[in-house]
Amino acid sequence: MKRRHAVKAIAVTALSPPLFFAGESIYSKNRQKNRDFEGTEYFESKWQHWPNLDWIGPEYWGNRLQDWKIRDGKAVCVVSARNRTLYSLVSELNPSREGFETQVTLHGLQLPADDKSGSYIGFRLGAKGKFEDYRSAAVFGQGLDCGVTGTGKLFIGDQESDAAVDRVSSVTLNLKATAGDSGYTIHMVALDEVAGNRLAEMKVHGIEGSALVGSIALVSHVTEDKEDISRSSAEFSNWTMSGKKIDFYPERVFGPVCFAHYTLHKGTVKLAAQLAPIENFVNHEVYLQIRSHGKWQTLQKGKIDRLGRVVHFRLENWNHREAVPYRVCVDLPFNSGNETFHYEGTIAREPVDKENVKMAVFSCNADYGFPDQEVADNSLKHQPDLAVFLGDQFYESTGGFGIEISPLERSSLDYLRKWYMFGWSYREIFRHIPSAFIPDDHDVYHGNVWGEAGKKAPTDKGWGYDAQDEGGYKMPPEWVNMVQLTQTGHLPDPYDKRPLRQGIGAYYTGWVYGGISMAILEDRKFKSAPKKILPEEAKVVNGFIQNREFDIKAYYDIEAQLLGEKQMEFLEHWAHDWDNGVEMKAVLSQTNFCTVATLPEGSIIDSIVPKLAIPEPGEYVTGDAPTADMDSNGWPQKGRDEALRIIRKSFALHIAGDQHLATVVHYGVEEFGDAGFAFAGPALNNLFPRRWWPPVSGNHHPIKDKPKYTGNFHDGFGNKITVHAVANPHQTGRQPALIYDRATGYGMVVFNKKDRTMTLECWPRYVDPLENPSGQYPGWPVTIAQEENYARKPVGYLPELEFKEMENPVLHVINESTGETEYSVRVRGKHHRPKVFRKETYTVKVADTVKGSEKILRGIALAQDHSEKLIV
Repeated sequence: MKRRHAVKAIAVTALSPPLFFAGESIYSKNRQKNRDFEGTEYFESKWQHWPNLDWIGPEYWGNRLQDWKIRDGKAVCVVSARNRTLYSLVSELNPSREGFETQVTLHGLQLPADDKSGSYIGFRLGAKGKFEDYRSAAVFGQGLDCGVTGTGKLFIGDQESDAAVDRVSSVTLNLKATAGDSGYTIHMVALDEVAGNRLAEMKVHGIEGSALVGSIALVSHVTEDKEDISRSSAEFSNWTMSGKKIDFYPERVFGPVCFAHYTLHKGTVKLAAQLAPIENFVNHEVYLQIRSHGKWQTLQKGKIDRLGRVVHFRLENWNHREAVPYRVCVDLPFNSGNETFHYEGTIAREPVDKENVKMAVFSCNADYGFPDQEVADNSLKHQPDLAVFLGDQFYESTGGFGIEISPLERSSLDYLRKWYMFGWSYREIFRHIPSAFIPDDHDVYHGNVWGEAGKKAPTDKGWGYDAQDEGGYKMPPEWVNMVQLTQTGHLPDPYDKRPLRQGIGAYYTGWVYGGISMAILEDRKFKSAPKKILPEEAKVVNGFIQNREFDIKAYYDIEAQLLGEKQMEFLEHWAHDWDNGVEMKAVLSQTNFCTVATLPEGSIIDSIVPKLAIPEPGEYVTGDAPTADMDSNGWPQKGRDEALRIIRKSFALHIAGDQHLATVVHYGVEEFGDAGFAFAGPALNNLFPRRWWPPVSGNHHPIKDKPKYTGNFHDGFGNKITVHAVANPHQTGRQPALIYDRATGYGMVVFNKKDRTMTLECWPRYVDPLENPSGQYPGWPVTIAQEENYARKPVGYLPELEFKEMENPVLHVINESTGETEYSVRVRGKHHRPKVFRKETYTVKVADTVKGSEKILRGIALAQDHSEKLIV
């Protein structure tokens, strides 16, 4: 690892304050005059005030979270490994030609005395990430490293001192930078912290000013082949910074309340506060307050979950008709006195009387664009009423360093670091509006997951495809439940609270908000593993059939689960439940119920996707064919069709993530377009830029005025799909291409309750919707009528119903020969003509859900002409 990096000067702007203090905290008041830089602000670490914790404090970001702890008043890097950094979030070197000083005490010098390969401990100066944002620097920053090598020599960049530091118990490292005509001079001195005498010193002249602009960190770099979690590498204390070249930003602290999210459902608020690992504070308190009549009122106290570091609050009988400010408060008893920390947000006014309800749709969040400020800024300009994050809130590679799967305590911190990064990026989106999260495969450290109702995956076969393809979860059940607790614990209560195999919980549920009823599904947890279900001759690897002669379409009737029996029971119940003012419906799931993707013909696995060429705008890629990826819910086909037959009974729109390719599709079961529409949103950051370039012949008919990849197709499993819009990756000329050429962005769904329409929007992440209101991906927006979500061709109609005493009632149409409810819907207005699909007699239930009244009409046959009418 090079210790000196070529860097450019950047200008970093502060974000809105995420944390508020009651009174003056020990963090914001550590400022005083310094004798060398008179009249400047001064920063000093206060780890000596903290108990032993698995967290360094709100002013810092450690890479990785589990590698930095407070022990006996010191910041300790508890592993010996490469490039472990501890960034100051609240200080930054500015571009001015001023000086600065920083100092820290090193204890015990843990590096091997005979190290010859470049291990070192010290400072990282002027660190910059990929984007002009202090958070990017804190996670990915590179800069000018200075400190002490494993052989005891001082170094500044690539230059080392002649003399070595004697190995004393504690060494104070003082670094001072001053500006001159030919650049900066850095003077570094090592002092015996006990005796005070100089052990070594060095100066380097002519350092470019651009190298000293950016963030400041402590660094421990041990160049061993394998990290050692049993041996600490560095202990730091008394870190100070001062000088006019340093700007201080106390509002940038992160934690102890990192973010919060909530739902409001049928008068119940469930709020989850994501905390840092502060549980070792004796007698700490966490409580929820709301602001009422100009004063903060404490409603509840909460308890921290030991693994997930999350606190849940539940408020019953919530009937506020206006937005209500809330704050999560944490009282921490330091040895210097109690400190109170606040995180503020808003419990929004439920939009029950709004004509349009806007849902922001996100999924697939790799770290390519971290911290993704443009996404938060641009999506909030739509003023959404709620937000949904439909899986892959992060990927295993997020933040670097891969994953740590054991021991349980460290693996939970490993997860939390990635989860914190997600919240750090997007918390402003869900700070003031309700939100839902559905964890997907990568959230539980899987490439793909076929959960088989929570079984244990055979990790004795390794961590790759061999374990995954057998079905089940590779991580332990306590860890999986921790993930679900942090991401889904704020959702409305689950339909079935009984634990599944290994004690893993289920969270599938319904959520009613603003007149929109949402079925939140778990379409991975119960799904069968195709390798275990299909004949061995299929040779399944990662959900792809390796045997080119195997015809998956011939196995429609194979006994394979998609959603599982209890979840299908829930879906049937939800489809016919229109209480609590429900006017329209949507299904939220991890992935869609088809496979809208192509690969070069003959491909038998999709690992090639990231390497495929990105076409120019207007170019049609030839030579592709539809894929049969069993990670999608195009498989199992029979289970897919059974689920769609239920969903269409409620005229619900399907909204999904996962695919990395934004599409609008009209599902077909028996015929093209006889079920509902599905909107798969674009990826926030696209690891797998999938594409849809189907072969088209002369007899193919695309949708009028739309590209030739639209129209009726069969996916790789033979499922009928009518493609209406696709955001295929294409070259944009924007940088970085890794983000912008891969069709990244977010979705917006506008439910118009008056017109009973759903408008689907698909926005590139970089487009400002106010400055460029027509800047959506080509093919969007798409507006569909609620009626089109059950577009099956009727054989006829029942007599027109005229509602004399009811307005906008709920209609249930029941086939009397089968006892099956054909569909349920809330009609609009005083008249409705029910369509039916068989020449049978029907029972029609008409319900006024406001007054609680119901009328039942039996033995209704098809109308012979349009003049037939029934008065209800």
